[in-house]
Amino acid sequence: MNCKDIALIGGEPFLNRHWFNIAKKIKDFTMKVSMVTNGWCVNEEIISRLRSLEPYAIAISIDGGSSILHDYIRQQQGSFERCLQTLDRLTSANIPTTVVTTLNKKNIHDLPLLRTLFLNKGIAWQLQLATPIGRFPRELALSKDEFYAAALFIASTRKKYSIKELPIIGAHCFGYNSRVLPNITLIPIWRGCQAGISLIGIQSDGGVKGCLSVPDDLVEGNVKTSRLVDIWNNDNSFSYNRNFSTKNLTNDCLECPYGKKCKGGCLSVSIAMSRKRHGDPYCLNAIEKHFA
Repeated sequence: MNCKDIALIGGEPFLNRHWFNIAKKIKDFTMKVSMVTNGWCVNEEIISRLRSLEPYAIAISIDGGSSILHDYIRQQQGSFERCLQTLDRLTSANIPTTVVTTLNKKNIHDLPLLRTLFLNKGIAWQLQLATPIGRFPRELALSKDEFYAAALFIASTRKKYSIKELPIIGAHCFGYNSRVLPNITLIPIWRGCQAGISLIGIQSDGGVKGCLSVPDDLVEGNVKTSRLVDIWNNDNSFSYNRNFSTKNLTNDCLECPYGKKCKGGCLSVSIAMSRKRHGDPYCLNAIEKHFA
């Protein structure tokens, strides 16, 4: 399948007693390996093993600028301090480290606090949008105005601080085609949702999705009963993106001149927030249009 990168996520990947053997096998096949952790159980033994793996990145979830908020969101007292200790251990071991903050109404006002916390610490910072998937309540999702304010925060932070001081990005859910703001994501040019195009996800039960954030009705098969390469190469798999046309656009994307290449923004956000595909309401261009 010519895969280049694999990210091991959870749950908590370090709770799997085979995590090192899995990660090493990925490296043995010359693929980059990354891991996303809550930072709770990363001890010196794990740090030592990670150094031998030379991972592409280790990402830690930090969702508040203080122990009060972060521990409340994570529902684990002491989680904030444990995360900071893990950050120090990883950076001291020269392991590429990223912090992921998932934005919602509870923590958006903590962005300046978090920026101060991460500045000049040798870490990257990624902001992403919390959407009503799983247990997350819809009423805590950002409004469009709050979302745009977060985008402004990313853009202004990039202007104020160098990449060396604090590399900050918006995840795939931040965009698109702003008339005012520079590109604030890792992707130089947004070419639409990559689920089933250059991205694939495997769930813990073996279910295969184009992206792990899309709902379960978009499971294309299961690696316990089929080979992954056969699922990937099936002409009927991931048809929502592989057979996309502008006729599939919904919501504000229907009349958008960028619709053909944008494909309606992030598919998972579109479905979670509007219950429709290819019509992501959290679009910088669309929000700016309503401001005008």
